[in-house]
Amino acid sequence: MKKTEMAVEGKPKPVLWVATPQRLIVIDMSKLKISHYESPKFEVLPLPLFNMLNLAEKDFPFGMSFFVRDSKLYMVGGEKPKPRASPLLLPRQPRKAGHDKLFGDRGLSPCVYVLDLTGLDSTTNLDFRKHHTSMLAAKPIPIVEEIEGKIYVLSGTPWQAGCLLPVPTFEVYDPTIEQWKPLPKPLFHEQRRPRSQIYKVIYHSVVGTTIYVLALSDRDYSDYYYSYNVNEGNWKLVGKSVDKLPVPYPFTPLCVGKFVPVYNDIFIYIQFDRVYASMIPSNDKSSPTRYQHLDEVDGNLLNRDVPSIRGVVVDLGEHEMCIMQPGIPDSEHDKLGPCCSILYITTFKVEKLLHSSSSAQARGLKILKTTDVSDVSQTSSHHDNDVQDSRAPFLSITLLSKGFYDLDAWGPEAPHICSAFFHQFSHRH
Repeated sequence: MKKTEMAVEGKPKPVLWVATPQRLIVIDMSKLKISHYESPKFEVLPLPLFNMLNLAEKDFPFGMSFFVRDSKLYMVGGEKPKPRASPLLLPRQPRKAGHDKLFGDRGLSPCVYVLDLTGLDSTTNLDFRKHHTSMLAAKPIPIVEEIEGKIYVLSGTPWQAGCLLPVPTFEVYDPTIEQWKPLPKPLFHEQRRPRSQIYKVIYHSVVGTTIYVLALSDRDYSDYYYSYNVNEGNWKLVGKSVDKLPVPYPFTPLCVGKFVPVYNDIFIYIQFDRVYASMIPSNDKSSPTRYQHLDEVDGNLLNRDVPSIRGVVVDLGEHEMCIMQPGIPDSEHDKLGPCCSILYITTFKVEKLLHSSSSAQARGLKILKTTDVSDVSQTSSHHDNDVQDSRAPFLSITLLSKGFYDLDAWGPEAPHICSAFFHQFSHRH
């Protein structure tokens, strides 16, 4: 691909980057379209790609996490497979695929890799370089968040069941001085039972300067909510119920979403495969949070009876948003064979209706992200009631694209999205 292919009438094409445990996929957003899905005409389109990087084939760790800062894409952590590991075993049975002994007996990686996104050729070359700093300890499938200009990295759930986590399991990187610093060990990483090696981070979210985590505790094998405030510097056990969290329901670890860039009070999120918008009220606690089900952008042909594979929400700038949900078609539309996974992608424009009003302020609420490891047994009845009792819609939704796409580009791995982000190259490049 030549650089000129990245431009249309002098304007660079919008690029959607999607990371999976085994691949980095670069999607050409200009080729996404609106498709219609009447039963006889249901079609699954090929995913329009600029490029795709198979991490294992290119000698990178498997199961890394990704983040973007200052027009650079970073990949961190993961587990390094042995050279020429089987692509069939790697995503489903990583222990049988084997690990690179140069990274230790279990192949856990502390490495950081970086790609410069300032040039149009970054989508074609995907020329990642090893960063000159590494984490203090290796971290499998890490949770990575940027809070107040610093990068916080927390060990996730290892692909290898029953392996001890290297310490520190939680650390922070300060880009201004290019140094890593260990942070207090999370309560859910403490071993309370002899020889217990159970580590399971289920979901997480970030609200302001606080990280909320839903994780499995080995003391009674139950799920608990925990919190860590970066300014206070200590972990707290919140409790078993989501109602114990001091944030609106859409900002809990059970949901995943982002604010619409032009509005500081409109939050688009996915809750158990359904897409909603919430209007966050002002500091006046007497004003309730308002909800609107965005039926226009729901991937309502996905099989709701299949355990949830969590999607992602991406802001595209200004009024535009994107939803991506991997899943399995319902029985009426399953033309690809039993349990064949597909990817639902929709982009849309969000505008407030004239009669809607909210004097919401930032309130310290910011982008919410989650890690998808397994389904959660938490109920959402109180939120469903709120949605059913919502007043008139407060948003207008204009579809820009809506379609289902095959996952051939993903290879044999399960349809799991680690992270996704939008990047628009500036004209000076």
